[in-house]
Amino acid sequence: MIYGKPTILVVEDDPPIRNLITTTLETQNYKYMTAENGTKALLAATSGSADIILLDLGLPDIDGVDVIKKIRSWSVVPIIVISARSDDRDKIQALDAGADDYITKPFSVEELLARLRATLRRIQYLESRGAVEESVFHNGNLTIDYTSAVVTLDEKEIHLMPIEYNLICLLAKNVGKVLTHHFILDKVWTNAIESDLSSLRVYMASLRKKIEINTSEPKYIQTHIGIGYRMVKIDSE
Repeated sequence: MIYGKPTILVVEDDPPIRNLITTTLETQNYKYMTAENGTKALLAATSGSADIILLDLGLPDIDGVDVIKKIRSWSVVPIIVISARSDDRDKIQALDAGADDYITKPFSVEELLARLRATLRRIQYLESRGAVEESVFHNGNLTIDYTSAVVTLDEKEIHLMPIEYNLICLLAKNVGKVLTHHFILDKVWTNAIESDLSSLRVYMASLRKKIEINTSEPKYIQTHIGIGYRMVKIDSE
């Protein structure tokens, strides 16, 4: 459980950008650690002191995506990517590797702080969920155990990032209903900004890869073009 301000691990090899981030954190009374390459980032991450990691992908020794994969092999600490790579394929690759959020450079300090606040809210939401949720959701071969925050498909556990988990829970709690982009952004991102719509599409594509056998013919999550998404109600199989 996180009380007060979390400790942020800043992984960035560019001194000016690293200084901008740490100065921003300092003004908001966040505690922070820094690492200028992947090797030092992994060493710092193993200490368990970081509550959130801000990670650049273009590191001098290890590609940031590989850093994410290594950390995900033993930790679920939230990872927010901050990268100049703006192509959707790069975002999907980072998210599939285990990143929780993605900020494209150049970025504003206001956006960075908003992302941090949203991530912290998600952490606190997941930590408190067990105290208020006791039911289990079943839809076809898909099951969500709200108490343990575990999603299974065909009785096999699926590893979901916090945003993916919140998305599938929101859809499940409104199964059969079309949820607009605005509604989803408001519920999952809380303080949504315009650029989050493309992030929603990326996260939804990532979620579908994990729960759909054929993403070109989705069984569980239906897209309503220009409107939003709906979880289809499926009879038990």
